[in-house]
Amino acid sequence: MKIRVKRIDHVQICIPVGAEDEARAFYTALLGFTEIEKPDSLKVNGGLWYKVGDARLHIGVEDRDGYNSKSHPAFEVENIAEVRRYLEEHGVMTQDEKPIPGVVRFSFRAPFRNRIEFLSKR
Repeated sequence: MKIRVKRIDHVQICIPVGAEDEARAFYTALLGFTEIEKPDSLKVNGGLWYKVGDARLHIGVEDRDGYNSKSHPAFEVENIAEVRRYLEEHGVMTQDEKPIPGVVRFSFRAPFRNRIEFLSKR
């Protein structure tokens, strides 16, 4: 099976818990990125989202000492159910993500524990 990636949807980076004001000073004020509202289901997690050209930059918050970082690229793919089934058949453990209206998504850890998200927009 060939996984057909349409485009990169977003990249997520992480900042320490409570550092949103400092992040805004850099990404909004200095770089001029456009902050966009996060879905209600994800606001409780903290962090910020930005529109940057055709892609999105998601800035999550986490304890920066952990090895299983939230940082990840997210790729929009075709046939997401088939892709997930294919990965699982090949021993890749997938994980459901919190729901976002109009989006089907899951994530998995690649070798070396890097997180990758695949999504499909309805």
